[in-house]
Amino acid sequence: MSKKKIDKNVVRRLLIYTKPYRGYLIAAMVSALISVLLTLTVPVLIGDGVDCIVGAGNVDYKGLLQILILLGASVAGTAVFQWLMSYFTNVITYRTVKDLRIQLFQKLNGVPLRYIDRTAHGDFISRVVNDIDQVSDGLLQGFTQLFTGIITIVGTLAFMLMANVWVALLVFVLTPLSLFVASFIAKNSYKHFRGQTAIQGELSGYVEEMVANQKLVKAFNYEERSEKAFGEINARLYEQGQKAQFFSSLSNPSTRFVNAVVYAAVGLTGAVSAIAGHISVGQISMFLSYAQQYTKPFNEVTGIITQLQTAFASAQRVFAVLDEPVEEPDTSDAIVATSCKGQVDIEKVDFAYDPSRPLIENMNLKVKPGQRVAIVGPTGCGKTTLINLLMRFYDVNAGQISIDGTPIRSMTRNSMRSLFGMVLQESWLFSGTIRENIAYGKPDATDEEVEAAAKAAYAHSFIKRLPKGYDTVIAEDGGNISQGQRQLLCIARVMLVDPPMLILDEATSNIDTRTEILVQEAFQKMMEGRTSFVVAHRLSTIREADVILVMNQGHVVEQGTHQELLAKDGFYANLYNSQFARTEETA
Repeated sequence: MSKKKIDKNVVRRLLIYTKPYRGYLIAAMVSALISVLLTLTVPVLIGDGVDCIVGAGNVDYKGLLQILILLGASVAGTAVFQWLMSYFTNVITYRTVKDLRIQLFQKLNGVPLRYIDRTAHGDFISRVVNDIDQVSDGLLQGFTQLFTGIITIVGTLAFMLMANVWVALLVFVLTPLSLFVASFIAKNSYKHFRGQTAIQGELSGYVEEMVANQKLVKAFNYEERSEKAFGEINARLYEQGQKAQFFSSLSNPSTRFVNAVVYAAVGLTGAVSAIAGHISVGQISMFLSYAQQYTKPFNEVTGIITQLQTAFASAQRVFAVLDEPVEEPDTSDAIVATSCKGQVDIEKVDFAYDPSRPLIENMNLKVKPGQRVAIVGPTGCGKTTLINLLMRFYDVNAGQISIDGTPIRSMTRNSMRSLFGMVLQESWLFSGTIRENIAYGKPDATDEEVEAAAKAAYAHSFIKRLPKGYDTVIAEDGGNISQGQRQLLCIARVMLVDPPMLILDEATSNIDTRTEILVQEAFQKMMEGRTSFVVAHRLSTIREADVILVMNQGHVVEQGTHQELLAKDGFYANLYNSQFARTEETA
């Protein structure tokens, strides 16, 4: 698609977002029109005033007073309508940008996890915050300046034509010089501004990644390498930004030079005409004022080329996210699941993140209600992938997964996911109180229910030791409490929801041994009568499972109880002997 077509599409789509505020848009245009017309009457009045005082003893005081009154009214009216235009423009701009940002955030919640996983999170932040700010500062506010400039150009030419056709034609003939200069600069700066915004997103993603993992950066002495990588990206941003700014910085002095040529030509032509008696001295003053007013819009337009080009590039990045396909919606007849017995059937399931690299092929599994299923296997064998498929974070490529005989594709995603409670190895908390974090999955929970869940997760004692107990505000991602305490809060969150089925992915990996024993006991009680999927490397969890699924390269290669699998002396036995036997000996 050509740049011109892209720009038209961006403008058209932005105008669609202004539709709810059409009234403000019309009011802004009317205010701009009146403001320009009043501005254009000022040179006429000044010219008439000059003619009233030219010549010895030829001062028309009465006429001059009337002109001064009209001049004052015109200037005051111009100021009022310019203020109104700015007010209406700001209302349109910031409300439109608010709607755009809300829609973009909703889009991020609606796209498939596949898209989230393959895109740098810092780049998302850059699009939601920085790129939309650029759209606000550049495009939307630039529209009004362009509209005002066009009216000024057309109006000035009309006034000059009425005063003197030849001088007006001279100005009109010299106009293409400004247009050519502006077009040349815009064409060369656009590609650099587009590259600049892309690198800014890359830089934001890298900074977000390094800041979020600063402890690991320091632990592995990665500071110098991270600074080097940052410097490389920053250097590319500098180079691209320098080129963009260089071309855009040419615009204002170049057009000012052209405007000076126009001004000089008007002054010279007007002086010759005045000597010949074709126009008065006052009209020369009027033409010189019009020459300035006529060329001023070109300066303004080229002056905002930097913002406009950046805004076009930023808007494209925003619309690129908005154009991403959303997650496949639930069917109109989708079942709203409210409870389940816990029977899970996986039939002939195939799945791959990358179509060229199959991961799970022809998987078959039947889990009876209330069974505790442990999933083990080497790294990359598909354990977490199986959890993703069970929760329908990703859809299977072939086959189907059913709960109590009903395919999960036939259920609404929200209701199906509510059947599971998840505790992951990576705990996630948000900036808020302890109480709000525990009640994340059940916002209407009472204080008593929240505390009961915390007690069941053995988190109550450390919470009570915090300065404000359950009302203590924790930092983003729980940065002001320990990793083990964060995980206890995540466990309490699941215990509060009390779901029919459980998914535990190394749920106690960051908890001390003594607390782990207590939490494991709580989990044992919680798992009674519930179907549970446990991704674990802890020996105790695996031993107590009703069935162990041994996965390797996307396939369930063995399944059975701990003793049965050891007796087979197969893949699990080798895995156990190499990985768990030493743990058992030292326990």
